[in-house]
Amino acid sequence: MRYRLILFFILGIDALILFSRIPHISISASEASLLYDEHSFLSYLIGVSLEYIDGSDYGLRIMMIFFHILSALLIYLISKEYLPQTRNRLWLLLMFVLLPGVVSSALVVSHAGFIIFGLLLFIYLSKKLSPSYMHILALIYALIDVGFAYLFLGLTIYYLYSKHYLAALYYLCLYFLTSYIYGFDVHGYPSGHFLDTVGVYSAIFTPIIFIYIFYVLYRRYLTSKIDMLWYISATALLFSLIISFRQRIEVEHFAPYLIIALPLAAQTFVSSYRVRLKEHRKAYRAIFVLSFVFLVLNTLIVFFNKELYLYIQNPKKHFAYNMHVAKELAEKLKSIDIKCLYSTNRNMQKRLHFYKIEECKANILNELPLKSEKDSNVTISYKDRVIYRANVTKLNSK
Repeated sequence: MRYRLILFFILGIDALILFSRIPHISISASEASLLYDEHSFLSYLIGVSLEYIDGSDYGLRIMMIFFHILSALLIYLISKEYLPQTRNRLWLLLMFVLLPGVVSSALVVSHAGFIIFGLLLFIYLSKKLSPSYMHILALIYALIDVGFAYLFLGLTIYYLYSKHYLAALYYLCLYFLTSYIYGFDVHGYPSGHFLDTVGVYSAIFTPIIFIYIFYVLYRRYLTSKIDMLWYISATALLFSLIISFRQRIEVEHFAPYLIIALPLAAQTFVSSYRVRLKEHRKAYRAIFVLSFVFLVLNTLIVFFNKELYLYIQNPKKHFAYNMHVAKELAEKLKSIDIKCLYSTNRNMQKRLHFYKIEECKANILNELPLKSEKDSNVTISYKDRVIYRANVTKLNSK
């Protein structure tokens, strides 16, 4: 009973904090494109959410938080197979909700949060349902999101090694079906994106956790302690690293496959810790504490990122700049009775549309460089630091 209360306390605090951050961020250009230009299952879900919650920021993001909370619950349930002690499962859950990539996927409208939920649901149900039901669920996945293509690739290899050749052929067909529907482009000459990809993975997980997950996947391969979850995670990681030699990859489609490997990493860590005498456990405790501290610090930076503007010379270099400005700009425009305009920045035009600033030719919004000497009649500041300047010109209509 005590552990169940702790479980719901973690999930409740997590949801409460995420909801409290919604008013502090604006819709980004990529989110606006997903909402207005993309015809996908996720954009449909977000559209339905906005209809019921009056087109607000809460309506935009509540679905992602919902997927996030369900994902957290699923990873706790899945980890029962790998971590017998409830206490260890709760620590794993806490680390999951603190991962920078998981926090971002819970707040940012992108396919990553949806794919994390879908993968964890598939893993969980695969332990509960017969393979025939899982084949049907996989077909549904193939039709709703390209991000699940690497799930089918991992399952193809898993069933090949398990000598279930018909199932392997089925999932290979699903991989090609998804690639055909949504397109899969491998192009160009080797362009040195491998290190960029590793860097992004390190930012999503923190370097220590990413290196440890990589180590666990490799170690389990050597010791043959591999199951379906291993095949899915390892295949996606290997595939992403290989194609990153040739082109820049969309890491949001691959990172979820490493996130679901957390139970494997936790099981290996706990086993390695327990087999050692107490005097030889200090290194493991140090690694755990250091990883946890990095997770907390990264989460605090994500949640309170506006304070960083005080220390960044160029505000546009801020990692969350694309999630700022638009809401405050729309409020300023409405305060001077401007409800429509034409922006010279097309991405900003899409973002303002979400906040009920429509496109028209009566007013022109022209963004100015922050160091420009021209006077601006629209200025956005965070923490007394100017991060956006623009001029709004009213055109005479005859």
